[in-house]
Amino acid sequence: MPEKPWFKDWFNSPYYHQLYQHRDDTEATNFIKKIIHFLQPQPKSRMLDVACGKGRHSKALADMGFDVTGIDLSSESIAEAKKSEADNLHFFEHDMRLPFWINYFDYAFNLFTSFGYFKTDREHNNAIRTIAGSLKNNGTLLIDYLNVHYAEDNIKKSEKIDREGTIFHISKWHDEKHIYKQIQVEDHGAALQHLYTEKVAKFSLGDFTDMLAYHHMQVQDVFGDYELGRYDVRKSPRMIIVAKKFLP
Repeated sequence: MPEKPWFKDWFNSPYYHQLYQHRDDTEATNFIKKIIHFLQPQPKSRMLDVACGKGRHSKALADMGFDVTGIDLSSESIAEAKKSEADNLHFFEHDMRLPFWINYFDYAFNLFTSFGYFKTDREHNNAIRTIAGSLKNNGTLLIDYLNVHYAEDNIKKSEKIDREGTIFHISKWHDEKHIYKQIQVEDHGAALQHLYTEKVAKFSLGDFTDMLAYHHMQVQDVFGDYELGRYDVRKSPRMIIVAKKFLP
């Protein structure tokens, strides 16, 4: 049988949401406000949130009056997100590797390293194709990815996180092509028999520039943190790329 992708089980697990519960709506809203201040979109612009999770960024955008669609592979996350649907906010369970609405959106967002999970370059290329294809000509994409060079230099090899009695034992390492995070869950004293292992590709700015260019997307700006500070290849924790679609 083919190997099941790690993210299908992990993103649907209640432990995933428990571990990352600190990523709250206030944090999302503050980041979105900075993005919107920079991008200056027209009122009621159509926006796509790719790998939206439970929709915290989508909801922030919709609250600002934009027409927002969120897609995610996790059925559990989309079920939760749908509770917040409104006239200008909709959610769909969808695999970003497969085409979505074509030439429809003014803006697309892929936030908090919600990329780089797939096994092959073809799959990552298909995801970029989906996002680029969903945008109108002159549409804008913002990708928020970890800065691989910073992550390598500052990797925390092990830590223990307590979430209300559930203990997460976390180990991190990297090889030539990927960064790994292994999570073992100790649920109120009972260690689980299985582990979750996150695996993210080491994509550089050059890698993204090439992938985007293949789909008629040109990089316009790059930021290095959630304050939209200048990107430094060694010092910046994030790599936030703004690209625009130009059809020939």
